[in-house]
Amino acid sequence: MQHDHKAEDYKAGSISLGGAVAMGTGVMIGAGIFALTGQVAQLAGPLFPLAFIIGAIVTSLSAYSYIKMSNAWPSSGGIAMILQKCYGPGGIAAAAALLMALSMVIAESLVARTFATYVLRPFEITSGPLVPILAVAVILFAFVVNIAGNRSVGLFSLIMAAIKIGGIALFGIAALWSSGFQFSASDGVQTFTAMGFVASVAFAILAFKGFTTITNSGGEVTDPHKNVGRAIMISIALCVVVYLLVAFGVGSSLTIEQIIAARDYSLAEAAAPALGQLGFYLTVVLAAVATASGVLASVFAVSRMLAMLTNMKMIPHSHFGMSGPIQRHTLVYTVVIASVLAVFFDLGRIASLGAFFYLVMDMLVHWGVLRYRRKDIGASSWILIAALLADAIVLIAFTSMKLQSDPAIVLIAAVTFLIVFVFERFYTGKWLAVNETHEH
Repeated sequence: MQHDHKAEDYKAGSISLGGAVAMGTGVMIGAGIFALTGQVAQLAGPLFPLAFIIGAIVTSLSAYSYIKMSNAWPSSGGIAMILQKCYGPGGIAAAAALLMALSMVIAESLVARTFATYVLRPFEITSGPLVPILAVAVILFAFVVNIAGNRSVGLFSLIMAAIKIGGIALFGIAALWSSGFQFSASDGVQTFTAMGFVASVAFAILAFKGFTTITNSGGEVTDPHKNVGRAIMISIALCVVVYLLVAFGVGSSLTIEQIIAARDYSLAEAAAPALGQLGFYLTVVLAAVATASGVLASVFAVSRMLAMLTNMKMIPHSHFGMSGPIQRHTLVYTVVIASVLAVFFDLGRIASLGAFFYLVMDMLVHWGVLRYRRKDIGASSWILIAALLADAIVLIAFTSMKLQSDPAIVLIAAVTFLIVFVFERFYTGKWLAVNETHEH
């Protein structure tokens, strides 16, 4: 039976401005705060709140390319559409789009593992088989809700976004208040380098990259030529406020050594001295809600992206005997890959892989817009160059830090890049298809 994917999966105007903001913040706040605060602090030391501010500035520069392209061509193809408009339907566009999809699947497993570490925190369990088992369970839960359809995802995301933004902001304010606005993280031994600080911005950028989820739903947002850009900037602004409240809240309760020791569950750890045992349990519940909804929004976004890449002939597709529309198959792929990652990699390594993939893809987007589409969309070359340079500086610092601390993850990332680019080069049959007609 043949399905009309366009009519079935993509409804123009089905996502309001508020819904788009909820979706963006839903993905961002799930990963950004619970999983990455400790990872950022480990590299940046007491300056970790500043790393989030710089991450937001770099992300805002990055968002320029996506907003200008989405304003010109709003599409549910999102980033895949942007890449194809720049490079044509060749290997570079396909490989970069696949890197984006992979970084989204990585984000999903990152948030799923974070869910597991927080839920197990009251039982003093920090490792062992229960962490990956719970991570896979929450990914499967997200799969079931996504099968239920678009409407349930939109409504659920809105409710969850409201709960977690309110709850996390309250946590930050209460922790700061109870400490008398002292910043404990500045005490202790200082052994942090400028290179480490720049590298920490890679994780901070990862905490904001959820804005791309909005780009990927461009065709469904109401009045997309205006609202896609608005939703992106509102989401980033909301996240800056929430992240800074949390960073200062955690930093007021714990020394930098304590934050690093508890890096996978630093919010729960910070809640205990600030807000007592009840605050600790409330933070665990909040983390569970935030991360579960983050996985939910992420599974939805990735399956959509993979379905779009399949429809655009940028990746091969096999039904493996499954019935139903392509998006249902891509949901299954997404869940399987994320589950495998959640089982075999710890939080730090998952986050590192995500940072590598996202930064390289982001640079390819900026270069493509600068080189091929700048005049068509009236973009400023200075902003595009600034975005490219910012990404490059962060990527170089991050790679050199990881080569010292965990060379294996750099090797895994490099091999994956090689496989993705070589595979797409052969699959599409050409690197670039710029200025070729897109109608075959």
